[in-house]
Parts: sequence; C-alpha cells; structure tokens
Amino acid sequence: MGYLLGSLWGFAVVTGLIFGWRYQQEKRRLSNGIWFNLFFWSTLAAIGGSILMSHNRKLILIVGVLFVLVAGVIVIFYLLQAVLLLWNAVIVWHRESHSLANLLTLFLGLAFMIAPIFSRWLATILPQALNFWIDTLGTMLLLYVVIWFYNYLTMLALYQFNRPKLNQDYIIVLGSGLLNGDEVPPLLQQRIQRGLTFQRKQQAKTGKLATLIFSGGQGPDEALPEGEAMRRFALTQGLAPAQAIAEPKSRTTLENMRFSKQIIDQRGPQLAHTIFVTNNYHTFRAGLYARQVGLKADGLGAHTAHFFLPNAVLREYIAIFVQYKKWHLIIGGLFVLLACLQTWLQFNVVLHP
Repeated sequence: MGYLLGSLWGFAVVTGLIFGWRYQQEKRRLSNGIWFNLFFWSTLAAIGGSILMSHNRKLILIVGVLFVLVAGVIVIFYLLQAVLLLWNAVIVWHRESHSLANLLTLFLGLAFMIAPIFSRWLATILPQALNFWIDTLGTMLLLYVVIWFYNYLTMLALYQFNRPKLNQDYIIVLGSGLLNGDEVPPLLQQRIQRGLTFQRKQQAKTGKLATLIFSGGQGPDEALPEGEAMRRFALTQGLAPAQAIAEPKSRTTLENMRFSKQIIDQRGPQLAHTIFVTNNYHTFRAGLYARQVGLKADGLGAHTAHFFLPNAVLREYIAIFVQYKKWHLIIGGLFVLLACLQTWLQFNVVLHP
C-alpha cells in the first residue's frame, strides 16, 4: 500500500510539473487540460490515500463527510440536469433574443428527457444485435463528447486566471454586434470598459500607454462597422483619439485576430506586447484563433450575466469541437469498428459458444 501511495504521489508531481511547464510555454492548448486533470485527480487520490493511511479517525470522518456532500451535490445536479437546462432556457427566452444560439439549453434539456424514452422504444422494434450495437456505439460517443466537454471546461476555467503584465502596447477589443444598427449594446460596453480599465491601470502604475484596437466589421443590418461604433463609444468614455483605432473589416473572431495583427505589424513595434478583450466565456476560443494567425496574445475576460453562460459556453464548445472535425471523424470511425467487434463477440461468442 505504501509503495502504491508513493507511486501515486510521484505521478501527481510529474504530471503537475509537465502541466506547469506546458502552460507556461503556451496557455492556448486544449491538451493542457489533459495534463491538468491527470495532476488534479491523481493529487486528490494521493491525498485521500494518505488520509486513510494516517488512521486518524476524526480526519477520516471529516473528509468522508465532505466527500459525501460533494458527491451528493453532483448526483443531484446530474438527476436534475434536464430540469435545470429547461429552466435556464425559459430565463434566456424572456431576457434575450430568440435566436438559435440562445436556445441550446432548451434543445439539450429536451434531448436529455427524450433520449431514454426513444432508446426504450428502439429496443422494442429493432433486432437485439442491432439494438446492442446502437447502445454500445452511443455510449462510446457520448462518453467521448462528455470528456471533451469536461476538458474544454477545464481550460476555460484555467484561462480565467490570466493576469497579463502591465507592459502592453496594444489591447484588441473584439466586437459582438450593434443594437438598432449603430448602438453599442451592454455586453459590448463591458468589453470596452474592461479594456479601458486595464489601459488606465497600466498607465497609472507604469506610465506606459497602450493603444486600443476596436475590431469588428459591418453587418447587413448595421449602419456602420462595429469597430467604428466601439471607437466612438470609447472616446465618450475619455479615451484619447490617438490611442483609439477601428478595425472595420472583420466578420469572425478569426478575422478579428488576423486583421488586428496586420494593423499591429504595420504600426510596430516589431515585438509588440498585445492582449485581447472579450467576454469571459469567449476568451479561450479567441485565444485559439489568435494562436492560429500567429498573434502572441492572451485574453482578458469581461463579465457575463450568469443566466447567459450555459448557452454561451455550449456555443463555444460546439465551435471548438467542430474545429477538430477530422480528428473526431477518425475517432468516430474507430468507435464504429469497436462497436461492431463488441457486438460480434457478444452474439457469436457469448450466445453461441
């Protein structure tokens, strides 16, 4: 037992060091989440094993009660997940626009309620072997999607702890659409204020003045580019015109990063220190796009209303998941083959030895 516990602590230390080194080198990697979770869960297991090995009854009792409470909360959330998702969908329906992106919790909540009923119905009409194959494949795919989601949530949470140095040359503020064609909505105002707050803090502490780049193109229902509307709003908040640049061409987050980088490269300095500002749920995906265009910039998250987060996080996860579609297709193909093999073994070996 002592050897096993020592090996567990050793594994936790090694994975922690690997995660720390990789995260220090590059924060914008999904694979960092794997190393963090290996470190996190092995550390918890090692702590639990050490407590049991201590034979301290009071400590074991306290930790045991905490474990049961946490596990109980997780079980309750799991059992009520459909209800909670539908409740959130109702709140979003009343407070936000009725767009497809804002109905994700509604669709997911309905899926959780309908899936068990649909599965039982299939079992009554399909041959046993085919039903077994569908259940096996569905379980593998669901587990894969859940693990990916958990890993994404890990990196999104870790990314919120970014504390950029107060030495920035540029602060890119990402656009998100205008109201009535020319008005900066509250969500976008929060991004602008976050950028202005950082700029003023940096100037007060170091004397270095950063330039803000407001990035966003003009949609079909907008009277002017988002970048220009954002720049004008920032000027009303006290930003000097010399520190305000509008980037008016981008239509996507990827273009936000690409076109902003072009402005930075043209203006200099050659090794400019840059950060970007968006809402907290969007920081990690925006960081992936910044990395994709070769822009060395970490994100700074603006506050988002709590009721809006479930839909926003789901939307971000889907967007990142789609980015790796070739990898998912390969894994999905392997799962199909494994499900076929398991079905063959079940019905040709177990049932007919």
